[in-house]
Amino acid sequence: MVMLKAEGLKKHFGKVQALRGVDLELSEGEVYGFIGPNGAGKSTAIRILLGILKASSGKATIFGKDVWDDAVEIHKRIAYVPGDVNLWSNLTGGEVIDFFTKMRGAKIDTNRKEQLIERFQLDPTKKCGTYSKGNRQKVALVSAFAADADLYILDEPTSGLDPLMERVFQECVLEAKEEGKSVLLSSHILSEVEKLCDQVGIIRNGEMIESGSLDEMRHLTRTTILLETKNPLSFDHLDGIHDLESDGNKYRFQVDADQLDGVMKQVSEAGVIKLESAPPTLEDLFMRHYEGEAGGVK
Repeated sequence: MVMLKAEGLKKHFGKVQALRGVDLELSEGEVYGFIGPNGAGKSTAIRILLGILKASSGKATIFGKDVWDDAVEIHKRIAYVPGDVNLWSNLTGGEVIDFFTKMRGAKIDTNRKEQLIERFQLDPTKKCGTYSKGNRQKVALVSAFAADADLYILDEPTSGLDPLMERVFQECVLEAKEEGKSVLLSSHILSEVEKLCDQVGIIRNGEMIESGSLDEMRHLTRTTILLETKNPLSFDHLDGIHDLESDGNKYRFQVDADQLDGVMKQVSEAGVIKLESAPPTLEDLFMRHYEGEAGGVK
């Protein structure tokens, strides 16, 4: 069952074209990784999906309902966590969690809420005005995962969390997936996306430039090879070799996936002593798309 679908989403602010045609599809029980650098259009797309912004053109539905016209009904079944959480400074974390849950019209599962507070090591008795960025993020995450939502929309949700809490977050996402819930995860932490997501979409300058499962997308990336041979090996006549480093008969290089078979046949003739291969990662794929561009990944 398709939980979320966007087709040809475009959004312009005056002369600025923020989205140039975004397509997304998220099925039930699936985690979709939405990645791209700062300013690529991720947050704009998410705001349209949440019914906060109206698309200039295109169509988006959640649970088969229009994200703009039926936003109120949709929000009863979704949980949202932004990357920069603002809370009421005079309320405690626990009060905010209860308020968020009641505002969705959902019954509070007290046991689940307490378990999440303990797992995220949050002190719910403190005023939100005293919380660090990481603790404010924890309040939003506890509120989201304590809710019985069908779809979680998470926009840079681990911003400000330490590695231990990031691991707790990942466990919560996987638990939600096991329960048949769906998750749209926007993240700049590529290892996190790779670990959690079934499908990945890369957005660049407001356009989706690549999407699919990791296995489907990895054909575009290179495999890293560590090699030691009995005899010297010449790479001059081999196609698809990149970033070659050599030390005697020890070699390290990357090879294009479509050239891997031919390279291995040639390598074997030199007498292989040691061979290690590392499959391409999502980060390899991402950097291939942004090779030569300035700026960080976000």
